Amino acid sequence: MKRPKLKKASKRLTCHKRYKIQKKIREHHRKVRKEAKKRGRKKPKKDPGVPSAAPFKEELLREAEQRKQRLEELKQKQKLNRQKEHEKKRKLEAKKNAAKVKEKAEGKESSGKSKAKTNKLLDKNSKKSFCRELKKVIEASDVVLEVLDARDPMGCRCPQLEQAVTCSGGDKKLLLVLNKIDLVPKENLEKWLHYLKKEFPTVAFKSATLMKDRTMQEQFKKRRARVDLSRTTECFGSKCLLKLLQQHGKTQNKAIQVGVVGFPNVGKSSIINSLKGVRACNVGLARGVTKSMQIVHIDKQTKMLDSPSIIADPSNSALALALRSIIDTEESDSADALEGVDAILNHCSKQQVMMHYSIPDFRNTEEFLTLLAQKRGMLKKGGVPDMENIAKLLLCDWTGAKISYHSQPPVSQRPPPYLTEDKIAEMQECWNLKNLEEENTTTVQALKYPSPASSIIFQSPGMADGTIEENKVIEEASEWENLETGKEGEEEEEEEDFTESEDDQDDVEEEKDVKEETKVQVTRKAKLGKQQTSPTNSEKQIAESEHSNSLSLSLDKTADEDDAYDFNTDYV
Repeated sequence: MKRPKLKKASKRLTCHKRYKIQKKIREHHRKVRKEAKKRGRKKPKKDPGVPSAAPFKEELLREAEQRKQRLEELKQKQKLNRQKEHEKKRKLEAKKNAAKVKEKAEGKESSGKSKAKTNKLLDKNSKKSFCRELKKVIEASDVVLEVLDARDPMGCRCPQLEQAVTCSGGDKKLLLVLNKIDLVPKENLEKWLHYLKKEFPTVAFKSATLMKDRTMQEQFKKRRARVDLSRTTECFGSKCLLKLLQQHGKTQNKAIQVGVVGFPNVGKSSIINSLKGVRACNVGLARGVTKSMQIVHIDKQTKMLDSPSIIADPSNSALALALRSIIDTEESDSADALEGVDAILNHCSKQQVMMHYSIPDFRNTEEFLTLLAQKRGMLKKGGVPDMENIAKLLLCDWTGAKISYHSQPPVSQRPPPYLTEDKIAEMQECWNLKNLEEENTTTVQALKYPSPASSIIFQSPGMADGTIEENKVIEEASEWENLETGKEGEEEEEEEDFTESEDDQDDVEEEKDVKEETKVQVTRKAKLGKQQTSPTNSEKQIAESEHSNSLSLSLDKTADEDDAYDFNTDYV
């Protein structure tokens, strides 16, 4: 039997029903309009803006723009702080999950043992362990090599370290090694060698960066990018340094231990690798690769002791902290990286930076980073520049061997208070200084240098303070201790975040109130301007001085005190 075809129901309405619906809609709209009339709500009138007849119109507009910029900067800071807190939370959660997975995997081990293990792992990477290992190196060594970056030698000197070595007593000697000499102009290098040799014996050095690992065979590839081997594989000054150390060992009639110390990324491990001729120590762009003392035998008479980096004191300037502190580029906060970039740009020639990065003129650090991110293609979803990663990349470039910049030595020779004439004479004993000077001149002449025009002029912040004693280290609040605190702490943090967001909303409402009040004040000024006759020159000068003073007022002023005109809203 054939099945009947099922017809779909028609969506068409009868005219009676359709007209009825339309009538009801009209009635509803009429009712809404009546209620709106009763409430007395009207469309907001468009603001006419500053009248052309108003006195000091240009100054008001300028003032409004400046105020707008300040508000934007304030909002940006608040945003960065919020991002910082969210990142911390995310990291804590990730580490907590990792700890849980570890506990499940181990299972059999007791909770006490697992806690001890985590503490040991943390202790290895902590600042206190770095200080402990550094002190071991200083105590064990007969000669201490303080490695300095030739681009900023004064900024790489640590007065606490020098004082500890010079005042230790015994026959402990201190040598300065000026590394990365191929990144500064020749004249600048000669000036620094002349300046530093008056305080300590100084060796000019250029370490080899591409070293063959002793555990791996050399691999050759057919298609390979061209590498300037003169800059990477060859090292200069190694013969001079080895000869000096061997001569000192002969005078002492014993095998000597040489400690290599300095701030992060100055090239401590690279110098040891260059002297050994093989990659004996781990080397990397990241700061703080070496975490414990490492002994490398150069020959029968000399042992090299590789040490972790000196920890920069938090009391240093923002520039010194940006270039000399141990920063993990993966886990560092974006606010710290941005502050570091800002400090670097403030101590450099703006035109030279623009020429080096081939970037147009910029007003502030944020604009510079956005232009650089766009040029290098470091963009987030939606074409938003990745400010955080570009800032970290720039810091890596400045501490690594990519950028050529140089600083001028001080005009007058003023040794620090711990370096008396007797101490200088004591440190220069047992060294063949004439031979050292001759060797330095040969190394200086053998290298190729960048031209002074291509090298960026840099203002050095001076000596960077470091913490050598373990007791003086200010450890940051350990994240693993925060993990052990219960869920209550996390809930409290979340509540604080909510309160912060409410505070932000309050700030926005306050800004709106300020706008309305400033608009009223401007209209009053305009009316007064029309009524008054043309002012005299003296009156104009007084008015201009009053407005120039008003520009320096802070953002925290109340609306009644501040006469600034705000342009956050669009005016016709």
